[in-house]
Amino acid sequence: MELLADQAEGGCSLTPDTIRVFHDSLKDPESGAAERIKSAYIQIPSGPRIKPRTYPQAAYIQGMKSRELVFSIGPGGTGKTFLAVAHALQEILEKRKKKLVLTRPVVEAGENLGFLPGDLSQKLNPYLRPLYDAMDRLIPAEMIQRMEENRVIELAPLAYMRGRSLENAYIILDEAQNTTREQMKMFLTRMGEGSRMVVTGDITQIDLPDKSHSGLVQVRDLLKPLDEIGFYYFTSKDVIRHPLVRKIIEIYEKNK
Repeated sequence: MELLADQAEGGCSLTPDTIRVFHDSLKDPESGAAERIKSAYIQIPSGPRIKPRTYPQAAYIQGMKSRELVFSIGPGGTGKTFLAVAHALQEILEKRKKKLVLTRPVVEAGENLGFLPGDLSQKLNPYLRPLYDAMDRLIPAEMIQRMEENRVIELAPLAYMRGRSLENAYIILDEAQNTTREQMKMFLTRMGEGSRMVVTGDITQIDLPDKSHSGLVQVRDLLKPLDEIGFYYFTSKDVIRHPLVRKIIEIYEKNK
């Protein structure tokens, strides 16, 4: 009850599904899950305090704070992208990082990026909308616009990252399941001094012609021996959207 009260004070809506998620996270009393959930949070300067709603979210938050390279893997609705954007904004607004770079692979789905209207930023906007949706929930729209105008926030198609070295930046690669092995290697080697990277993706939603070529699938085993890198995994039990979303994901998992 103390944990639920703490979450309510932090602005978390205690719906039946939220309580169910907390209950699932606390089943093992020896795991220290309750204390970890209570102590982990992201504080946006002059903005909201973001608290984890599940034990994996708490571990993920602590991982982003302590490691310079973090992978977050799991289904949609588990908070992977939202928490990454929240932590990035905290780092930027507290002047620990100079730039936020948002990128994702542009996987064609019958419509070539080059034929979409507008400049590069406008072409990319639909692809990066989930990242903007997260920012809209955390800081005012005028602040986002000002940060874009001052080049504090940068949109970059993954293909345009080649040859760059990003220093003192917070870099988020979203939808990483759709990177090829070569793209993943290229992206990871862009990390410059003082930078932090968060890679998010759902390996059940690969849109590449050959799913076995996903860079996110390969990197799980390839970089697992490196203790400096954090891997954080979510399942359908951690979905915090509408309760029906969790049930839909579970049915798809059973019928792969």
